Amino acid sequence: MAQATLPAIGTFCWPELATRDLKAAQAFYGELFGWQSNEVATSMGSYVILSTGERQAAGLCLQSDEQRQQGTPSNWLSYVSVSDADATAVKAKELGAQILVGPFDVMEEGRMAVLQDPLGAVFALWQARNHKGVSAYLEPGALCWTELATKDAKAAQSFYTRLFGWTTKAPTDPGMPYFEWELGGAHFGGMMEISEHWGPAWKDIPSHWMVYFMVKDVDERAARAQALGATIHLPPRDIPKVGRFAVIADPQGAVFALFQGRL
Repeated sequence: MAQATLPAIGTFCWPELATRDLKAAQAFYGELFGWQSNEVATSMGSYVILSTGERQAAGLCLQSDEQRQQGTPSNWLSYVSVSDADATAVKAKELGAQILVGPFDVMEEGRMAVLQDPLGAVFALWQARNHKGVSAYLEPGALCWTELATKDAKAAQSFYTRLFGWTTKAPTDPGMPYFEWELGGAHFGGMMEISEHWGPAWKDIPSHWMVYFMVKDVDERAARAQALGATIHLPPRDIPKVGRFAVIADPQGAVFALFQGRL
């Protein structure tokens, strides 16, 4: 299969799972996506590169002691590629974001920071050096979409547009106010506002980013995930004229989505 165009500066370049159980997560995602694991020793502990074939698809690390003590569930963190992590972090803070971690160097691989946008969604910045990000993209077993669920779509649109230069494609269905993020003509993610349509506990759902991984058959992979101990949050369903997707929580509670179709 020909390699897809890789993520550009200003778009999502790396999905990373912080998990409570490193070995169990390796086994689950290895079975689900066919990912191979390469464990790397770092000053902060073991880090696992997850690959499809020889192409890198995602990262995996243990949650911090602080996160575990706070009862934070395992979670996926989405990295945005930037040319200057320090300058971008400063700009984000000026726009109302919080700098949760960094900026700091990750050995010779790059420089990063972890931020929380003004509505509460957490994401990371990545200034690449040796490590450029995913080398598997827009293919089965790889990142294909990153989606923001937010408490205030208008405010989120203003923040990310001013920070990264993103624009949004207006919803085509008034009954389903879904925005698409664009940069340089490329569509790489989406946004929707958390509302009462999300169920009785919708006010308790925090703003968050969610990763989508492409698969050949959403129904079959969702069933396989469930057999491996995952929880199905949203069973497979169609997106008219786009594809089919499902939302899943892995056995440690990290939420992600499966996608089948064309973006």
